[in-house]
Amino acid sequence: MSESTGAVLDLLVLGSGVAGLSAAVRAATEHDLAAGVLTKGVLDQATTRWAQGGVAAALSQDPEEIDLHLADTLAAGAGLCDLDAVRVLVDEGPRRVEDLIAMGAEFDRDERGELDLAREGGHSVARVVHAGVATGAEVERALVGAVQRTAVAIYEHSYALDLIVEDGRCAGVLATTAGTVTEVRARHVLLATGGAGQLYAVTTNPHEATGDGLAMALRAGVAAADVEFFQFHPTALAHPEMPRPLLSEALRGHGARLRNRSGERFVNELLPRDVVSRAILTQMLADGAEHVWLDATGLDHFAERFPTIHADLARLGLDPARDLLPVAPAAHHQCGGIVTDLRGATSLPGLWAAGEVACTGVNGANRLASNSLLEGMVFGPRAVESIATGFDGPELSGAMRSVLGFVEGPPDAESLDIPGVALVVEPLAVSTSMGARPFDPRVVSEIRHGVQSLMSIHAGVSRSAEGLGAAADALDDLAEALGSAGPVPHPPVAEVRNLLTVGAALVAAAAARTETRGCHARIDYPDISDSCRHRFVLETQRMDAESNSGPASTPRESPVPTAAQGSGHEVEQ
Repeated sequence: MSESTGAVLDLLVLGSGVAGLSAAVRAATEHDLAAGVLTKGVLDQATTRWAQGGVAAALSQDPEEIDLHLADTLAAGAGLCDLDAVRVLVDEGPRRVEDLIAMGAEFDRDERGELDLAREGGHSVARVVHAGVATGAEVERALVGAVQRTAVAIYEHSYALDLIVEDGRCAGVLATTAGTVTEVRARHVLLATGGAGQLYAVTTNPHEATGDGLAMALRAGVAAADVEFFQFHPTALAHPEMPRPLLSEALRGHGARLRNRSGERFVNELLPRDVVSRAILTQMLADGAEHVWLDATGLDHFAERFPTIHADLARLGLDPARDLLPVAPAAHHQCGGIVTDLRGATSLPGLWAAGEVACTGVNGANRLASNSLLEGMVFGPRAVESIATGFDGPELSGAMRSVLGFVEGPPDAESLDIPGVALVVEPLAVSTSMGARPFDPRVVSEIRHGVQSLMSIHAGVSRSAEGLGAAADALDDLAEALGSAGPVPHPPVAEVRNLLTVGAALVAAAAARTETRGCHARIDYPDISDSCRHRFVLETQRMDAESNSGPASTPRESPVPTAAQGSGHEVEQ
């Protein structure tokens, strides 16, 4: 049984990163909506605060500069970006950065007082605003203060277990706080829960990044897509500390060079992240080494220009003025997620999504550096504006066209439309009832590490049919083992359940995508294929939110063609 929190909110935001907080602030200040924020940590503990590089935007608002940002984003997305979604991002992005500055965010400026713009990988010009290399922390600081002044309810240390689905729409979430399971009711729910970097053993993401929003949506039968595209940051510091300290792309933008064991440069450091990550992995295998080297010895005024990185390196006994810095790729950003239209609506009425958890169509097969904070700042507020004007369900726009069947016919490399192909995944075979089994933290920790190990080996920077099949089987075994580790209301158990759910979905999509595109690389299919130019839209059977013990309804008829028999490894979701 669960209790209810009482009053029904107009909007409940899950997550306290840039997307969720931007939405909550706008809901309260511009639309007078009763908005609440629920987060499993404290309000300022989100993946956003770990973002170093900055926010990419054509702040001049010159049409040519905006079009260039659009072109760079499309190029990074390797043929799977939705043009309309990218146009929304680059057109509205500059205004959202200005809004953030008006809230009190302070970005670096040059000696003339102008914003100091940096260039990062995949960008043709310098357009990235930053606050040292702690941009995410500065963005978070400004937004947290605004939310604390305006939100009617803030639920900290509260863990959302599942969506409440009634009469075909989302009506809130089932959450646990201090061991008590409660219903938090809302007319609209915005998922802004971030990504799932904790799927992997080596990640730049904090411990909390366990794919919670995407997993809840999958269990509720909400359409998701592009989950096989998981971006690895090329230059995480090769050190046992976790999350891995990130050596920002800004270092390479200012002239730092990647070198192999012999001291030779082996790649253009400003290529898109997927290309640089694969080049590093190839070099590591050739050298028989666990990392390569980043040479920042030629960068002037390092401590002044990159104070946060300098402090981290000094704490670990490294001096960038004389030491080559050991680096290796680390899981960094979930490029796909819950499919939304251009207003942030998902396939479930009453449920919205924004930020890293969403598949807006902006990222395609690979995210352009420093577009992530911008995406949250743009699409979070768009969802709120739609709610305030009476919208409820999805429309035929953005990535949602791949779900609702607007895009038809065979994939066409010349077309700007992205077809959708349904990929059916079965419910995860794990007992997750709310019973009274004892909680065993040791077993839960072992299962979590098991998931991270097998995903890193078989579904990381490089993949193969054999490895993905082994991962799917191992995930089934770990799901069965989780059933004896304790009931779901314990957040550590719920987190592992979510990692298993997202991991199984990622493996299924990666097995079905028989090509190499963006940040999805198949060693058995090393080339890009026009026949694979589509989104895999995951179709799942909705699970009952109270017991999670089995299907609650028959899945709707798929609005998109189903993947050909044998094209993907069927997994238990």
